[in-house]
Amino acid sequence: MIKILSVVGARPQFVKASVLRKLFTESNDFEEILIHTGQHYDVNMSDIFFEDLSIPAPNIKLGINGGGQGATTGLMLQGIEGALLQHKPDACLVYGDTNSTLAGALAAAKLHIPIIHIEAGLRSFNKAMPEEINRILTDHVSELLFCPTTTGVNNLTNEGITKNVYHVGDIMFDAVTMVSQQSAKIKHIQSIDLSDNNLAACSLHRAENTDDAKKLQSLIDYLNTQCDKYNIVLPLHPRTKKALSQFNIKTGKITLINPIGYIEMQALLAASQMVFTDSGGLQKEAYFNQTPCVTLRGETEWVELIDAGWNKLWTDNNFKPRKDIIEYGKGQSGALILDKIKSYFLSKA
Repeated sequence: MIKILSVVGARPQFVKASVLRKLFTESNDFEEILIHTGQHYDVNMSDIFFEDLSIPAPNIKLGINGGGQGATTGLMLQGIEGALLQHKPDACLVYGDTNSTLAGALAAAKLHIPIIHIEAGLRSFNKAMPEEINRILTDHVSELLFCPTTTGVNNLTNEGITKNVYHVGDIMFDAVTMVSQQSAKIKHIQSIDLSDNNLAACSLHRAENTDDAKKLQSLIDYLNTQCDKYNIVLPLHPRTKKALSQFNIKTGKITLINPIGYIEMQALLAASQMVFTDSGGLQKEAYFNQTPCVTLRGETEWVELIDAGWNKLWTDNNFKPRKDIIEYGKGQSGALILDKIKSYFLSKA
């Protein structure tokens, strides 16, 4: 039996974890211990995702949130280290690029526990982003690296990382496929009628946007210029809500709603004519729902979305010609990942 300690803390990680947790549970070869750092602690940002995705409750909840980057990462590192020492797993599995990811990777590396990184190899090449630092450091201490694209594989090669690197497609595609029948049944979300032919989904929450008053104002102004074409629906992240109030920024014609769950978000994406977002995950989820997307940042890790004409930066004028993307696989990434993990440990036996 291979014992895996998985670390999650934020919405995209809950989504990815739902796929592997289901597969771990169904397998006779794995035991999973799930630890939730508490990075997304609001009920609408955390609990609702576990309910929506039918994820068994985390085995360990650290309840660490708020505070600065260093303080929260340090507390997470301490808490995860304690869990690793207690449970003595064969490997520590981390997702994406959050502070929870980095804390899990560092704690395991110090204890010489193999690290499995899901969504490895992504690069924005903007080290002003905390996420970029997190993903680079995590990749460089990981033992098994699972990349959603060949671009990710190439990025790792360029940094001298070639051992145990696999292109397995995008595990978020697995999750979208898993809930597609449920999301198709949703017709209303709070005050929003999904039959509205001018809907546009929006998310805005990254610290690089919300912590800078001028940048946040510029993005709100830009979104309001798009309100002539679309009814823009923005589920309001707690960080964004706080920033709008602090900087006294008015949202104008944008329709604000409370945070929504994963399945409701998939329904909103599918019903929308356009998506505006600074979220990496939502850029891909837009594509999986065949909805074009505008990224509210100066760059994106998901360069293939730009090249295939499904995405553009908000500062660009036009989309490139549209084509399908084969990089993300066929919704079977989770099974490929489990197979590679099992093979790795069999080779060590």
